[in-house]
Amino acid sequence: AAPINWAIMNGEKFTGVTTFKLQHAIDTGNILLSEKIEIAEHDNAGTVHDKLKDAGAALLVKTIQGLANNSLTATPQADTGLTLHHAPKLHSDMARIEWDCSADEVFNKIRGLSPFPGAYTHLHEKMIKIYRGEKTERLSESKAGSFSTDGKTYLNYSCRDGGISVKELQPEGKKRMLIADFLRGYSFSKHTA
Repeated sequence: AAPINWAIMNGEKFTGVTTFKLQHAIDTGNILLSEKIEIAEHDNAGTVHDKLKDAGAALLVKTIQGLANNSLTATPQADTGLTLHHAPKLHSDMARIEWDCSADEVFNKIRGLSPFPGAYTHLHEKMIKIYRGEKTERLSESKAGSFSTDGKTYLNYSCRDGGISVKELQPEGKKRMLIADFLRGYSFSKHTA
């Protein structure tokens, strides 16, 4: 139900598009054509969707032409040698960031759930959705889920083995914004008393 999201969340480096003949059982038909697409380190579900949209349209035209001139040879899916991964429907509880995971896992979750539905965490009891982040070093001697900020330019969270520097977020009840814009209007002092 969510193959693009899961490919990124699973840390895959490639995904792709495929045309195949339909059979009664789901995803069992013989493959006609396929094209592999690279998932770049800073791609998210939205950018990969757009890459696949373009590649899929071109592959569909190529498939129709191949069917018309009888030049395609169908290959059973079992003969591809590929390992298939499940891509179940996304639920809101899956979008919660578990900071005790590795920095790679958190980074991939943020990318895989951006722009929709958005990975979320909490800051002073308020939910924030994180749409873009970068891996960084772990905050020294800090437990997973703790954060540090200068109140102006950065907001970093600790993970099990590294950290995430938040670059773009959406506070609860507000619009999506860059971290500097958020910090300019957020008062950490009123939450530390």
